[in-house]
Amino acid sequence: MLRTEHVARITGLSASTLTKLRLTGGGPRYIKLGRAVVYDPDDIEAWLASNRRSSTSAVKSEQKRGA
Repeated sequence: MLRTEHVARITGLSASTLTKLRLTGGGPRYIKLGRAVVYDPDDIEAWLASNRRSSTSAVKSEQKRGA
């Protein structure tokens, strides 16, 4: 299990961005253990893979469709 700070280093996102993504549901899956938030490394890999793009135009066309 990985803590938020470690995931921030892996992804290049800030810890506060990961917190916001937890609130909006747009980030990687996480586990709440008491007050601690941890991430399964497999979930981080899956989330990163789901955000892969082959070109910037692919992102623009997805935004137009509302994806």
